[in-house]
Amino acid sequence: MRSFCHISGAFTGGALGALLDSFNIWAMGAWGVSDLIGIGMKPEFTGPWVYKRMIWGGLWMFLLLLPLWRGRIILRGMVFSLLPSAMMLFIVLPSMGKGMLGLGFGTMIPVVVIGLNFIYGIVASFWYSKTVS
Repeated sequence: MRSFCHISGAFTGGALGALLDSFNIWAMGAWGVSDLIGIGMKPEFTGPWVYKRMIWGGLWMFLLLLPLWRGRIILRGMVFSLLPSAMMLFIVLPSMGKGMLGLGFGTMIPVVVIGLNFIYGIVASFWYSKTVS
């Protein structure tokens, strides 16, 4: 039962972090922040888009099952969020035709991806820490 709590806590934390991350990305576009900082990415907040991001977010945060930095919630979330950030910047965005680091969306996109993923990772790590303690 304890293993189930750890696995479900990691997945749920990642899914909730991804939901917040999805809202933040959408809000930046909807409220004009993306235009202000020169980013051309303005996704629509649709069920399929959010669902896919929440599933991937949950899967990525199985990293929380690793016994690293357990007492350092913020550091742990930030470090573990670097892997999905790298995937976005070096695989996903280039495969969308936006170039390495997604610079086709604007020069600030790497900062935005890493910054928003830090928030995602911290939320996931916080959730996980509260469900397994």
